[in-house]
Amino acid sequence: MSGADFAHRDHVSQLYRTHYLWLHARLCRYLDSSSYAEDIAADTFAQLLSAPQSLVIREPRALLTTIARRLIFQLWRRRDVERAYLMSVQQQEPLHSPSPETLAQALQALQVIDARLDGLPDKVKETFVLSRVNGLTYPEIAQQLGISRRSVSHYMVRALKRCAIAQSPYRPSITRESP
Repeated sequence: MSGADFAHRDHVSQLYRTHYLWLHARLCRYLDSSSYAEDIAADTFAQLLSAPQSLVIREPRALLTTIARRLIFQLWRRRDVERAYLMSVQQQEPLHSPSPETLAQALQALQVIDARLDGLPDKVKETFVLSRVNGLTYPEIAQQLGISRRSVSHYMVRALKRCAIAQSPYRPSITRESP
């Protein structure tokens, strides 16, 4: 570990000691429980620790708040995906309901897909989910979303490319796409 690595780690450690309680209290106001606030606060500092060492932090509380908000949005998005899946499972006949293990595997797979599609516009993600999870055809998706069939096809190509890039062991860094 280089001297720069130690300096960065020490700087983040100082930020943790100085701002953790403030961030935790702030997060408690937005989340259901103190334990979620603790998790998000810890993940916030973990992300900061994994940031490049050349990061200059002028306003630490603003940066911590931004990172924490992104993590909260990810948490809420995961909850929405889980809730939608569980609702679809509940609508199935009892004889066809999946086992708890199958249910857990499906939720994990949905979270992986959600992470891979992160950064794509909402319409692209929704098109992918309607096709792959709900099993709708392209014309049905076009009608439901009020877009052309060509747009559905284009959106699916974008989503599938993103999934293929995320699976590749030699993937380039993925940046957020503009809508």
